[in-house]
Order: sequence, then structure tokens, then C-alpha cells
Amino acid sequence: MPNNDTSILKQYIHLETLDIGRLYFFKNYVVAEFNEGVTIDFITFEPCHRLIKKAFGTEDFGFISNRVNSYSIMITEAYLFNKAFPTAKAYATVTYNLSAKKITAIEDHFFKFNKKDFNNLEEAVAWVKATLNN
Repeated sequence: MPNNDTSILKQYIHLETLDIGRLYFFKNYVVAEFNEGVTIDFITFEPCHRLIKKAFGTEDFGFISNRVNSYSIMITEAYLFNKAFPTAKAYATVTYNLSAKKITAIEDHFFKFNKKDFNNLEEAVAWVKATLNN
């Protein structure tokens, strides 16, 4: 199990704890850590959606899914996520085991974001920042 209390997460501007997990907000990106066993569909994600829209408005932003826990995403609703976040310019997933890597490979076929997978949070943050600066 990875340590999700990294120095990067301690530098957040704002933290939101929701029923489905935590959102760590930074200047122009958000790191999401969803709870063990939850199912993320567009309805359960709605509180996150509202908070992300409030934080970034119409500005470009990055989203990092730090998968420290195992959870499922309703990939049949990927089109709703794609449509809801037109200003998401970088979507990084951080996985820590082989089964999570396989799941993100399947998700890659459904989500239309500029997406890249990483083995650690530090590399994901660096890529998101670089992508947003270009």
C-alpha cells in the first residue's frame, strides 16, 4: 500500500472530504483519492463535479486520480465525464499494482482526455504541471 500522505499532498490549497473520497485542490489541478470499494458514476461524482467547477471555472486544469484504494468507475458513463470537463487538459492516473494498471488501460479506450498513467504521484504532478504550462 502506498503512502498517500506524501509531501506533495501536504501542499494543497484546499481539501474537501466527501462520502466517496478526498479532493486535494492546488492552483490549477486537483488530486482525487477515492475510498476503498466505492463505485464512481456520474451521480456519485456530482459533488466532486460541483467543487471542481467552483475551483477552476472556465480555466484549464488537470485531474490526478491517485489510486491508493480499489474502486470502480462506470465506464459506460465516460461520455458524461468527457462532456462535463471540456477544460480538463491533463488527466493523470497513478496506480500502485498490476490489476489497477490493467483497469486504467481499459478506461483509456473510453475517456477522451489527454491522459497518461504513472507509478508515482510526483511524476504525475510534474506531467500535469508541464502539460498545463504548454
